[in-house]
Amino acid sequence: MFDALADRLEETWKKLRGKDKISKTNIQEALKEVRRALLSADVNLQVVKTFIQEVETKALGSEVIAGVNPGQQFIKIVYDELVNIMGESNVPLNQAENPPTVILMAGLQGTGKTTATAKLALYLKKQNRSCLMVATDVYRPAAIDQLITLGKQIEIPVFELGKDANPVEIARLGLEKAKEESIDTVIIDTAGRLQIDDKMMGELSQIKKTVQPHETLLVVDAMTGQEAANLTRTFHEQIGITGAILSKLDGDSRGGAALSVRIISGQPIKFVGVGEKVEALQPFYPDRMASRILNMGDILSLVEKAQEELDLADVEKMQSKMAEAKFDFNDFLKQMRMLKNMGSLGGVLKLIPGMNKLSNTDLEKGEAELKRTEAAINSMTQEEREHPELLAKSPSRRRRIAKGSGRQEKDISKLISDFTRMRSMMQQMSQGGMPGMPGMGGMPGMGGMPGMGGGLFGGGMPGMPQAGFRGSSGGKKKKKKAKKKKGFGTL
Repeated sequence: MFDALADRLEETWKKLRGKDKISKTNIQEALKEVRRALLSADVNLQVVKTFIQEVETKALGSEVIAGVNPGQQFIKIVYDELVNIMGESNVPLNQAENPPTVILMAGLQGTGKTTATAKLALYLKKQNRSCLMVATDVYRPAAIDQLITLGKQIEIPVFELGKDANPVEIARLGLEKAKEESIDTVIIDTAGRLQIDDKMMGELSQIKKTVQPHETLLVVDAMTGQEAANLTRTFHEQIGITGAILSKLDGDSRGGAALSVRIISGQPIKFVGVGEKVEALQPFYPDRMASRILNMGDILSLVEKAQEELDLADVEKMQSKMAEAKFDFNDFLKQMRMLKNMGSLGGVLKLIPGMNKLSNTDLEKGEAELKRTEAAINSMTQEEREHPELLAKSPSRRRRIAKGSGRQEKDISKLISDFTRMRSMMQQMSQGGMPGMPGMGGMPGMGGMPGMGGGLFGGGMPGMPQAGFRGSSGGKKKKKKAKKKKGFGTL
């Protein structure tokens, strides 16, 4: 979502390269570029003015730090101010001292409110909290059916009385039901309109007065830009909300909503929707979002995604197999599937510093190659998966696998060769690391993930299109330069 903003900001830093220090003269052009970048990202004008003023004041008042060039210093100041305007830290959900905790969901039609209700319920279920979803949107066709379908999908009950019942009464009886069954959290999905009107606000006020929610969350579409912030402010003034959920953050929106909501509305963003799947809801962390905007990646979110899929027993077993060079195709297949469960390849890679430059074409090639690699492994016998060296010695086995997976024999030979090289690389990394290797081989529990040990980014992951990924690090010339900076990028 922030790609265009990130690219423009990156051009800005270049204007300060080669300068000895930040001065009023050389910073003006950089500030103009930052202003243009924020406005083009649909950030609220008042927010932009305040932001630029704060950055200029802090930049000119900052002391020159030894060993840090002006460009790097300016980036740090911009990062700190981005974090500041987005809220500085994550604001967790309120929780009742005496359950149930009541969460009221509000928003206009088309913002993804009903889906956000299910996403939030699933998120809380993963926190070991029992939930009940209450369907009070009796106006939108199929709204109740949609919530029931989502409820079955995530195995969370839905309370509903049909489309002829009074929404306020549905909310009241749903809360009573939750108390009877000792349910921890009640999430009430309310009706929306195409625009704010008195009838909608009146009904919301009645429901709120009846159920006395601990959280009133407004679901706003990130693709509405700075208007999302104005909408949040209006709802807060008329209803009184405690926070916002930004939906469709994975879309083509320019980022203005995320940078404007808190300052304009005074209310924090608590969650963001990052995909269509019901699992695609994340707590909003201003510091992580600022890192993504500045092309620094978001390693913490990546680790959290991985931890959701990892089993500690599997991790220890995998690390032992890597250390002994016994990592086989069964392990590789398991790691590929774990990577898939974490989301799209593009979504995962964009969390890694420096990987945002991959084009959609590269990502599509990568996704396609992963599928072809999986098909090749599925064409192997159990013995061949457990002992890859058998394939290196037997052309007939390779021909059979190629035929079974619709590939050419040379493709299978390359797969075996790449896999052998990757296995050797993993063994070296698990026994002490490889200085200068980009990737995540040194991160606990991450060493065995395909490509996370340098394979995908260094050009060694079996089956991945190397030419496309080489471009992400700037070509061969930049690779030579990277070797001089030993250890850079190793976590």
